[in-house]
Amino acid sequence: MKLLLLSLLACKLLAAPQDVPKVASRPEMAATVFFQVRVDERPEVKVTAEDLAKMQRHSVTVEEHGKQVQYDGVWLHDVLAGLGVPFGAALRGKALASYMLATGRDGYAVVYTLTEMDTAFSAGDLMLADKVNGKPLPETQGPLRIVAPHDKKPARSLRMLQRIDVVSLRK
Repeated sequence: MKLLLLSLLACKLLAAPQDVPKVASRPEMAATVFFQVRVDERPEVKVTAEDLAKMQRHSVTVEEHGKQVQYDGVWLHDVLAGLGVPFGAALRGKALASYMLATGRDGYAVVYTLTEMDTAFSAGDLMLADKVNGKPLPETQGPLRIVAPHDKKPARSLRMLQRIDVVSLRK
């Protein structure tokens, strides 16, 4: 049992992004599990506010209903790369037949390709946002939202993120 716990802890530590600047987070959310991630058949990982607070922050501005809205958060690419999802030189061949399924608390689900998050293929700026216009996301959107800033319609900007599954169709 101890070996299993140590193995799981080691996997979590090895999967976490290293040497990234720490940013301020809301203290009351530090231990909150924001969402779960499963990469193929690997054990599920719970991502917390504390995990995200260690990552570099970014902002994107999008137009929603005729108004400019600023979202702040982390790049989805950075979160997934820290969990071993292939990007950069590793995103080729069979890895190109992989996708990410994001599911919200309300059951809404959206599919994204890994190439949408990789700067070698696209702008790579799918965001995992926790703030809108400098304030925490309202409960009807958060605590986390995926923002796809280059989509013409906001339908793939998934609200209330609960789960991410990364699936490789070809192994």
